[in-house]
Amino acid sequence: MPGMRSGLNVGDPTVVAAFKSALLHQGFIALLIFLLIGLVWLSIRAFLPAGTKLVSRADQPPEPGWRKVLRIGFGIVWLFDGILQAQPKMAVGLPSQVIEPVAASSPRWVQDVVNWAGTAWSYHPMQAGASAVWIQVGIGIWLIVAARGPLSQLAGLVSAGWGLVVWVFGESFGGIFAPGLTWLFGAPGAVLIYSVAGVLIALPDRTWASPRLARMMLGGLGAFLIGMAVLQAWPGRGFWQGTVHGHKGTLAAMTASMAPTPQPHLLSSWIDAFTGFDEAHGFAVNLVVVVALAAIGAVFLTRRPQLIKPALIAFAVLCAADWVLVEDFGFLGGLGTDPNSMIPFVLLAVAGYLAVAAAAAREPEQAAQSQAAADGAAGWPARMRQAAQPAALASASIRSVAAVGAIGVIVLGAVPMAAAQASHVADPILAEAVDGSSAPQNYPAPAFSLTDQHGRTVTLASLHGKVVLLTFLDPVCTSDCPVIAQEFKAAGQLLGAADRHVELVAIVANPVDYQLSYTRAFDRQERLGSVPNWLYLTGTLAQLRHVWAAYGIAADIEPAGAMIGHSEVAFAISSDGRVRLEYGFDPGPGTAATVSSFAAELADAARQLSGRQ
Repeated sequence: MPGMRSGLNVGDPTVVAAFKSALLHQGFIALLIFLLIGLVWLSIRAFLPAGTKLVSRADQPPEPGWRKVLRIGFGIVWLFDGILQAQPKMAVGLPSQVIEPVAASSPRWVQDVVNWAGTAWSYHPMQAGASAVWIQVGIGIWLIVAARGPLSQLAGLVSAGWGLVVWVFGESFGGIFAPGLTWLFGAPGAVLIYSVAGVLIALPDRTWASPRLARMMLGGLGAFLIGMAVLQAWPGRGFWQGTVHGHKGTLAAMTASMAPTPQPHLLSSWIDAFTGFDEAHGFAVNLVVVVALAAIGAVFLTRRPQLIKPALIAFAVLCAADWVLVEDFGFLGGLGTDPNSMIPFVLLAVAGYLAVAAAAAREPEQAAQSQAAADGAAGWPARMRQAAQPAALASASIRSVAAVGAIGVIVLGAVPMAAAQASHVADPILAEAVDGSSAPQNYPAPAFSLTDQHGRTVTLASLHGKVVLLTFLDPVCTSDCPVIAQEFKAAGQLLGAADRHVELVAIVANPVDYQLSYTRAFDRQERLGSVPNWLYLTGTLAQLRHVWAAYGIAADIEPAGAMIGHSEVAFAISSDGRVRLEYGFDPGPGTAATVSSFAAELADAARQLSGRQ
């Protein structure tokens, strides 16, 4: 999936520094958001007319235990995910080293869907990376602080929605369409469980007045575990064998691949030991997993609290063992984005048990009281209008104020991400990371008199009054020169109406194939004929050598005559004929992202020099 690759090393210092800077800048804004909202709240309380009756919330029923587990548990998980997303290598590394490998074994249509998001990320890695951090941190804070009411329910909806986005584009639908699907490796994707929890948190109180939904909640998890047991027991998937024809079986191969991950030696030694045990006793290991999943799922389906409690303990132990020995905690190694699925599964199971136990123990009058409170509650629009009244705002708790601040943090992340998605132009920071930032200059551009692709004479003086973006290209080159030409072409397209004030100029950099026929062939090959302000200049060898020397360009025949070695550089010349900027130009792999980034860098320089920025 080429669109996901930016052509950069994940630890590139330029990108890492820019990512850290973006995080710090937005972190400062996030702090200001909380301070501003707090000041507004205090001001409303201070300036309310004397005698104003504040809204009482003392009669609000307490939050059910199951909901508190889901809300706080997944709030903490979202916070942890946001912290993981802030890892320095995440900005560039997420598309190519996290998203792409997960999608690689999925059907083509899944790869196409995921590649669309990965490409957008690779065009704007700093904005996307920082936005993901603040969206997830904001959701985590929101869930933790908003205990009841519309704000809390809305937090659940936002958690569910963002979880689905990450599940589709970040986890490739949790790998459910890929071969080798198994609960042991995290199926059906951790963030899908986040979404399920978010939906449960978002449900209104009246939904839980009857024990039916509580039973469905735990019963659904039980049915899922039984389905995973059947899938785990399915023959021919490599889980029953520790070794297959002298090679590691599916589970042993997975754990063996996790052991070299950077981590404490103690953990890697545990994983190595488990790998060896599975190789020797693969059938027994898989039998234990199949029986455990099926038995726990069957007990969950009974929905009897006295049976569920020991099954819940067994399930927590099984999840912990899998989390340590198979998933390797899910986040070690420098590019982990979450702790994988075992913690979310345990949270969901604990909440299900609490909901079923509460439903079984609830007395009729308690249920009626809960139902009456639910029935007496106004709908969301009316409750939100009521909450917007000054007296209600002044009565808001510090938790509600913090929840509003968390919403501001989410917006802080979402707006730049949306703007980046809407832009098809890559961030110029990619070009700077590949070749360094442009070097400011200020000297008269060396004059030249050459022939363009149409056979007309062009001099530097004839271009006076226009900004000139100048480079040197080999017309028979098949590697970097076509990429640079496309970068210039894209720069012209980005300039739009301003291109009439800019000339895109290339001069031949080949001491052998420099004739006019070669420049014309190159233009046809790269489809540059449609670029109105494109000039590809050549001349006699003596003329070219003079220009090369004046601009410090090397154009030499490589040993054995296989190709021409020449400098890859570009100059930005102001309208008064002075060199103002010099760029090192090595497009490397020439990905779509880097091509667009170099083009953006050139277009920005042209706008700056023409005074049209």
